[in-house]
Amino acid sequence: MEEPQRLDPLVVYGRGTDLVGTARGASEGFVGAHELAVRPFLRRGELLEVVPGVVITQHSGGGKANQYFLRGFNLDHGTDFSVSVEGMPVNMRSHAHGQGYADLNFVIPELVESVGYQKGPFFAEVGDFSSAGAAEFRLVDELADGFLKLEAGENGYGRIVVADTLMENGGLRTLGLEMAQGDGPWEREENFRKWNVFARQLWKAGDRTFSVTALGYSGKWDSTDQIPLRAVEAGEIARFGFVDPSDGGESQRVSLSFDAEVTGADATTSVNVYAIYYRMNLFSNFSYALGDEENGDQFNQRDRRFVFGGEAKREWKSEIAGKRLEWSAGVQARYDAITELGLHLSSARERVGTVRDDDVNEASVGVFATGTLHVSEALRVNAGLRADGYRFDVESDNTLNSDDRTAGMVSPKFGVVFGPWKKTEVYANAGYSFHSNDARGTVIAVDPVSGDPAERVNPLVRSKGAEVGVRTSAVPGLVSTLSFWGLDLDSELVFVGDAGGTEPTGATRRYGVELANFYRAASWLTLDADLALTQARYRDAEIGAGGAKEDRIANSISRVVTAGASVEAPGGWFGALRVRYFGPQPLIEDNSVVAPSSTTWNGRVGWRSKSGSGGNEGWEVAVDVLNVFDRENYDIAYFYESRLRSEASGVATEDIHFHPAEPRTVRVSVTKRF
Repeated sequence: MEEPQRLDPLVVYGRGTDLVGTARGASEGFVGAHELAVRPFLRRGELLEVVPGVVITQHSGGGKANQYFLRGFNLDHGTDFSVSVEGMPVNMRSHAHGQGYADLNFVIPELVESVGYQKGPFFAEVGDFSSAGAAEFRLVDELADGFLKLEAGENGYGRIVVADTLMENGGLRTLGLEMAQGDGPWEREENFRKWNVFARQLWKAGDRTFSVTALGYSGKWDSTDQIPLRAVEAGEIARFGFVDPSDGGESQRVSLSFDAEVTGADATTSVNVYAIYYRMNLFSNFSYALGDEENGDQFNQRDRRFVFGGEAKREWKSEIAGKRLEWSAGVQARYDAITELGLHLSSARERVGTVRDDDVNEASVGVFATGTLHVSEALRVNAGLRADGYRFDVESDNTLNSDDRTAGMVSPKFGVVFGPWKKTEVYANAGYSFHSNDARGTVIAVDPVSGDPAERVNPLVRSKGAEVGVRTSAVPGLVSTLSFWGLDLDSELVFVGDAGGTEPTGATRRYGVELANFYRAASWLTLDADLALTQARYRDAEIGAGGAKEDRIANSISRVVTAGASVEAPGGWFGALRVRYFGPQPLIEDNSVVAPSSTTWNGRVGWRSKSGSGGNEGWEVAVDVLNVFDRENYDIAYFYESRLRSEASGVATEDIHFHPAEPRTVRVSVTKRF
């Protein structure tokens, strides 16, 4: 067994990497650890905002998965955007709170090595939830320095992270621990308490590399959910006030994964297997006292599951008629044993009734193959094929809603790359993908609330898309991409966790343009600027009673602009300034109610005792200012009916319900490297 050796640290600027000659599309790329480290973050899910065009917000407590927005999708907590960490899925299918629920609270930012991203249904390696795109987090194998980091800020915020790499028994062992707390600006303190652990053992034997990774997370919080605008304007509720003081929840995730890679002269074989235990217990109240005037409308969603799965993949090179051909093929499997999937009625976190309670077993197998043929020095052709099979098995407390079902889907992909010419390439991609629907909706027979007959949804919903784009690194230090894309979904049928049933939303069409730029202007200055314009519409919309076409998709964002600058001056000073803008959002289909636009500035300034970031023992001090100009933005807004206890009995009021963005917040961090 080879004795591992520490290497000199290498700073990788992911977005600044020249992918001309290797990329398959204009809207794929990756972000390196250094780019993540210089960004000020408010919440964990904002790690995904490194993907151009992605917006992350929140509508409830910090322990919940964030709200994701990309390419005209309100992705809710993750549907149609696939997220994975070290080959393990983050999206939870048939989840108690929403299909594709993707909670990133278990990731320690300082231990992320890179984030790779792909947009559109063009890549055979990813399947379920990937219509809008996919992101893969890779965690560190080795730290150049051990470190201890302490953070403190307003509203009871505190955080401690400690991590180091040890050379032990012929291998590398990296360990990390995070503990954090925060109350937020809310009148009802959030009391968010969480911890994370990370442990990885890495060893090598000849051309083989092995690793075992253990991750653990636990979080508990109280929530201030969205509040009605009418009550805020009347002075009944403060902007950071609440309606139901007992909302909140807790969640745990523990995982163990094994990775093996064998590298040869012309081929690489890799295997990944994992086991995950996950639990969530969530209390929410969005309509207050509309349905139950005595107990209120709080509901309790419970999810407990074991997830087992893995992937075996082989990549190799060959020749056909003297032309280079690069292959990749693999098989992926996943099994969710969901032992508790419950929707209950509650009051002050005490159960007062059950809407439905289910056990679900959901299994899937996907096989894929891709090939890239280098036709000439200026032409590459790539094609891929993916086939997925699913089995849904639901055992419900209502035997009428117990059943099993199978489904399958084949998804072809195709792409052409022209170039490079003067460090510039042109891409054309087309492909099919899908998202799965909640298992309960695929076998439902009767509505669990009314008892009326209910219509089953398709288990797998088809999407198809196309994109043309260009990537250039002709200007030294500057990487730019421009893409024009379109995406159709046959249906956006989803399981509505709040009601325990399914709701069809019709076929949709989205198209848009994206411009992304990353510029390494000098050794001490990095600039980036991204623009995304999108139109999202229902394809079979009708004219409403008011004469307006009801074709808007609620919460679809049509304009996103992000930009930033980071400075690492000689002498140890560093800093960053970032801005994020997203435009108005329609809240109902006829566009008569619209949420306002949002602009947020975040900044950081700091000093290191030694210039450079790797291999240098020393101190680092930084100050983050989040929402620098203290703008009163909405994190998210919805339009629906509700009733406050102070309002007339039996009267439902349609209104905007919003969750305010956090006000200006200051945080200080001190890091000691050793």
